[in-house]
Amino acid sequence: MKTSGLSRYALFACCVAIAACSQATELSRFQYTPNVSSIPERSESPLAYNVLYSFQAPPDGSEPFTGLIDVSGTLYGTTYDGGAYGDGTVFSITTSGKEKVLHSFGEGTDGVVPDADLIDVKGTLYGTTELGGTHNSGTVFSISTSGTEQVLHSFSSGSDGSEPKASLIDVNGTLYGTTYYGGASAEGTVFSITTGGKEKVLHSFGKGTDGSGRSAGLIDVNGRLYGTTTGGGTYGQGTVFSVSTAGTEHVLYGFGKGTDGLDPYAAVIDVKGTLYGTTELGGSYGEGTVFSITTGGKEKVLHSFGEGTDGVAPFGGLIDVKGRLYGTTEQGGAYFYGSVFALTP
Repeated sequence: MKTSGLSRYALFACCVAIAACSQATELSRFQYTPNVSSIPERSESPLAYNVLYSFQAPPDGSEPFTGLIDVSGTLYGTTYDGGAYGDGTVFSITTSGKEKVLHSFGEGTDGVVPDADLIDVKGTLYGTTELGGTHNSGTVFSISTSGTEQVLHSFSSGSDGSEPKASLIDVNGTLYGTTYYGGASAEGTVFSITTGGKEKVLHSFGKGTDGSGRSAGLIDVNGRLYGTTTGGGTYGQGTVFSVSTAGTEHVLYGFGKGTDGLDPYAAVIDVKGTLYGTTELGGSYGEGTVFSITTGGKEKVLHSFGEGTDGVAPFGGLIDVKGRLYGTTEQGGAYFYGSVFALTP
């Protein structure tokens, strides 16, 4: 569902009030007080930073939640709101700051509120919208770099899935993605779709100890797809799963046992055949983890967040830079406004 910035801040304020009134036996993330003596000094060196463009709201876009992609030197992205109909846009911007709205979502049976990154397949951009389409359950769309948009598939909120919140991936010319809801058990799906619009459900989540709930984006490792779910699994706290391009699914690991992580919100990454990821909660201090897992399902907690001026709640995923993992935490750190961290595998 679409959430305004105001309501998000209101929700956070309510959480602060609830935490302050509770008789917790250990510090929660809202009760944490940093050790001032250990706060590092800020660097006063000037930063090479430049605002290329400021969004102006309709008919321009607003709230660009997702990242950019580079296609032949021009950047492309989406905004969650704004545009001619107030339901989001696809835009282009040059590296010198010249912006152009390529498409405004929300007219007729078009998609609305694009909530995931675009991908480039041979010069055509592909993406998803969380809602909209024929049944208001989301779409997969294509758009040329000149702005010609086409809805490839409208989800029905039935067995084909509903609300595709994550980005697509391209594997040998076929696109793969996930939906938050829908499918045979209404707990989300993994699907494939051709660039011509032929969609197929590869797996429906929610049966037995299978995963369920929000699925992050997929990655391709040697022709097999890997991903995470925030719910389901043996202990009901999320999973890492694999699925073949033909649709054979296997739960590699179910979170929630002991001081294990809980709720893996972001996608995993592949580093030399081993997968690495984050959980938003859980671990030794209940504030999230970084974990590794083999493609055979052997999981290990590499770091538990929440001790001292450490970060809290690693909501996003990881990247690998020369064998070292980097990521962010939503909160925590010396000033309790989040952190950027690094660790070795």
